[in-house]
Amino acid sequence: MSQDKYIPALGYDFLSDYYDFTIKLTMPEKKFRNKLMDWLNPQINENILEFGFGTAQNLILLKQRCPQAFARGVDIDPKIKKIAEYKLAKNNMDVSLFLYDGQTLPFEDNSFDKVFSSLVFHQLDASTKTNCLKELHRVLKPHGTLIIGDWGKAKNKWMRFTFLTVQLLDGFKTTNDNVKGLMPEFIQSSGFQDISEVDYINTAIGTYSYYQAKKH
Repeated sequence: MSQDKYIPALGYDFLSDYYDFTIKLTMPEKKFRNKLMDWLNPQINENILEFGFGTAQNLILLKQRCPQAFARGVDIDPKIKKIAEYKLAKNNMDVSLFLYDGQTLPFEDNSFDKVFSSLVFHQLDASTKTNCLKELHRVLKPHGTLIIGDWGKAKNKWMRFTFLTVQLLDGFKTTNDNVKGLMPEFIQSSGFQDISEVDYINTAIGTYSYYQAKKH
């Protein structure tokens, strides 16, 4: 995915300013973000990367959990980066944010102890999912951990119905792989091992799943 073809946070650029409000309205925000941090489990002096930092809500929570962790974020959206920078500055948090071209992450091989992502991969088509996961594998240190929180296979018929709201915003082409429960297959094909869906939360607009994997 080139930088000029990315899908903004809510599907349309003009909706980016309303992203935080939409998440609060449609999801149990405190619960799903805290559970994401529980699985990430940031530790002192760990180098941690968030892929698709959005408005920096997860990075703020990470630094609150473990101020001594070295947190960085990368995203493709210049508008969302400005929002994130403002929020981090407001919270007096030193977190470096980077933009990238949608192809190659701006980091050396084996740079991070942990990499995590939330609500990004359902916006990517199959080839882009694979390319991004291969890049995350490249920048992760050996024995490093990948944590992904995103829409997964609906746990019941109501969750499948409500997820149509997300698909209408973000597109059926990119979201179908997630709702079919194919994320573990994409993760495995990108070189990761020990892949599992470790947890999930049913929300007002679908099933949010947590995936964990390792780089050996």
